[in-house]
Amino acid sequence: MRILSALFCSLIITIPAVLCAADRAEWTQWRGPSRTCAITAAPWPETLDENSLVEMYRIPLQSSYSGPIVTADKVFVTETVDKEKEVVKALDRETGKELWSVEWPGAMTVPFFAASNGSWIRSTPIYDGQKLYVAGMVDELVALDGATGKEAWRIDFKKEFGTNGQTFGSVCSPLIDGGFLFVQTSGGLVKIDCSSGAIVWRSLKEEGGMMGGAFSSPVLSDVAGTRQLVVQTRARLCGVDAEKGTELWTIDIPSFRDMNILTPTVIGNRIFTSSYGGGATLYEIKKAAPGSATEFEATQVWKNTTEAYMSSPVVIDEKIYLHLRNKRFSCIDPQSGESLWRTTPFGDYWSIVANGPKLLVLDSAGDLILINANPTEYSQLSSRHVSDASTWAHLAVADDQVFVRALDALIVYRWK
Repeated sequence: MRILSALFCSLIITIPAVLCAADRAEWTQWRGPSRTCAITAAPWPETLDENSLVEMYRIPLQSSYSGPIVTADKVFVTETVDKEKEVVKALDRETGKELWSVEWPGAMTVPFFAASNGSWIRSTPIYDGQKLYVAGMVDELVALDGATGKEAWRIDFKKEFGTNGQTFGSVCSPLIDGGFLFVQTSGGLVKIDCSSGAIVWRSLKEEGGMMGGAFSSPVLSDVAGTRQLVVQTRARLCGVDAEKGTELWTIDIPSFRDMNILTPTVIGNRIFTSSYGGGATLYEIKKAAPGSATEFEATQVWKNTTEAYMSSPVVIDEKIYLHLRNKRFSCIDPQSGESLWRTTPFGDYWSIVANGPKLLVLDSAGDLILINANPTEYSQLSSRHVSDASTWAHLAVADDQVFVRALDALIVYRWK
């Protein structure tokens, strides 16, 4: 009886824990669950001090710009090791214990000014509940079993399309919808069957110069009454039919050296973007008039001189919050295009997560910053230095945990 009683008590204790684990929030792709960097979680504290945000563990790693991918029980991270190979690791979400690790040859040296920031893996993987999809620097996409790390399939886009690879390496973070994966690579947008790795179509083909891929990553949204991919190439902003791969609309986006890096921001039937050297623009997408050459048309609502760089914005209460090329943080009214305020300079790059009226920011200088989203003034609540190594990878937040990928480690915190 004593044994049965103990077993019964054990079941009572463990079953709720399992259920809770199954219901845990996740961060399984670039910019989070909705690809907008907006989450719904318990309200964050007003401070980032060590009593409110407690370090759980810190796992040493070699260099990567990939953001961490968080499932109910695992964290997936990448690294480029010894400038020769790419490594993917699965870690236990609660302890950081390594569960599996796989590797393959995959390294290149990026040119020009980008070389100063390192030649390591850049794309953030994506997880569909079964497989993890990893885009390596040299234009190879690898599908791995999330439980074991076993390779399911692999695509070498250079062999598939006869391309030379991307000058700055593969940067786009893949998107999944309806059992298909979409990635900007090899001078175009490619649709892939997640189960088999078969290529369905290739669209938005661009050739020549440094047009070997894209710096941006696509989103999927209802725009002008039609579900469509919104894609920013090195030269254009486009709407694409996800089923057929046909262009629904397109508009040129000027920039310095084709540095269109932001993830497009969809606000209803309008789309915001900002480029290095090209300023900020809001476009409205409408059904085209009967007899037009295209089904939709994109018209400019406004344009200003605000220049973003690599940081994608978040939208809270119909205001755009954006980190700029000049290192300042700004608030923009999307109705008028007016810049409501700008700060003094911070670091080179911010990744931002919004929860209600608060923003949690990871500055590339290794600082976490907690901000109240306020359209009338910059309202910083707290800051905390968390890494002496740079922190260019995108921040991830799931439930009460914060995941920071520094250049030399994964650092995991818990709100107390």
